[in-house]
Amino acid sequence: MGVVYNVFLATFCAIGSFLFGYDSGIIASIITFDSFKSFISNPGSYDSLSGAVVSTFTGGCFLGAALAGWTNDKLGRIRTVQIGAVLALWGCAMQSGANNFACMLVGRIVAGFAIGVLSMTVPLYNTETAPPKHRGFMVGLAQQMIGIGFIVANWVGYGCQYLKGNAQWRLPLGLQLAPALLLLVGSPFMPQSPRWLIEHGRDEEALAVVRKLHGASTDAQRAADQEFAEMQGTIKAELLVRSRSLSDLWATRGMLRRTLVAVGVQVFGQFSGINVINYFGPSMYKALGLSAGQSLLVQGIYGAVGPITNFFFITLILDTVGRKKPLMFGAGSFVVTYSILTAIVASFPPDESGNHSAQRAGIAMIFLTSIFFSLSFGPVSWVLASEVFPTRTRSIGTSVATCANWAFNVLFSQVSNIAINNISWRYYLVFICLNFVDFIIIGLFFPETKGRTLEEMAEIFGDEVDAHDVLESAQVHDKLDHDKLEDKST
Repeated sequence: MGVVYNVFLATFCAIGSFLFGYDSGIIASIITFDSFKSFISNPGSYDSLSGAVVSTFTGGCFLGAALAGWTNDKLGRIRTVQIGAVLALWGCAMQSGANNFACMLVGRIVAGFAIGVLSMTVPLYNTETAPPKHRGFMVGLAQQMIGIGFIVANWVGYGCQYLKGNAQWRLPLGLQLAPALLLLVGSPFMPQSPRWLIEHGRDEEALAVVRKLHGASTDAQRAADQEFAEMQGTIKAELLVRSRSLSDLWATRGMLRRTLVAVGVQVFGQFSGINVINYFGPSMYKALGLSAGQSLLVQGIYGAVGPITNFFFITLILDTVGRKKPLMFGAGSFVVTYSILTAIVASFPPDESGNHSAQRAGIAMIFLTSIFFSLSFGPVSWVLASEVFPTRTRSIGTSVATCANWAFNVLFSQVSNIAINNISWRYYLVFICLNFVDFIIIGLFFPETKGRTLEEMAEIFGDEVDAHDVLESAQVHDKLDHDKLEDKST
């Protein structure tokens, strides 16, 4: 079936990422609605309680990503996607039908758990089913669907502000049930990861999947058989030398470097501040002097910028330029945009200044931050974190990296609204410093992985034990043992 089938498969699996983007976007609108403020019914503590609505979700995401490392290894990628879809249905139903704040928070935790499961499984699955030369694009579709979910959420939120009563916030939360149900119903038709099948001794099924992914032509089938042979040899060798322990992630110098790169790129993505804008964008726009309605409108327009840029990047650039250069470009760009934003808000405080040019310049910096994120950390963080690990530790390694992402997401989601309202422009200084440090670390320590098969990553990270050598050694020992047995029998 070839590339078209690969793209369809990656896009369908990324419905899980769509759910991630939708929830991130819709909550930014909901926490500004008067009906939701009335539902919370505690105006004196609203900033901290609205932060709790966001952070309980991201806390659930952390726990979900942690569990998904185990379920992906034991149950497989498809079954884990199904678990995430079921949990998403449960959590979204609880949020939409919540009759008190406690029920809302429980629904947020359950839904977050679902998104945590899906946020690490989608790039993991797409990484293991994508051809090497298109892997950046295939895995980058996860970020693309996050962006599309964010667009839909922003415009749904903009429209729902005109509704009356609790329907203003219940309807947009309930709409998440549709994509979650679609993912659950369609997931049984997705093929299992061939690398997971080989790892569990189901080689014939794995070969059939690889051939299906490559297409029906003679050349494609020949390439499929060659890829399968390399895949099979490497994975079988890894099974001889690695356990399934968390300590495998730092057992050797090569593995430690893989882990630091994967965790680092996910954490640095949070240091971009993009989720602060996603969750609290309307609050940031209000801090620049815009009204509530204007803030939601600008947030809706802002949501379209990232996905358009991301699609251009993953289609034309990512698999050509690679991973490292875009990351350095992104970190350096964030230093510039946050520096200008800080200067604008500090020089023209919204409560004291009516300078519309300053407002527009501040909004432009927020938009540019989204564009630069989509040209760097947005797609690259998911690609790099899932492709650096060997098959034996890929699930648990991607889980740890995604957990690190969500841990910092929890931190920023809990403190950002309070910080923006209380210390204003000084909060942006944090992101200037963090991204300056990111730039240096990426330049000095991050490798380039473009165009390599997953089995070739050992060469890049300088693994002390080469999987093929181990397999050949094991085969020699098996032959010697067999010869000794024959000698004894004669």
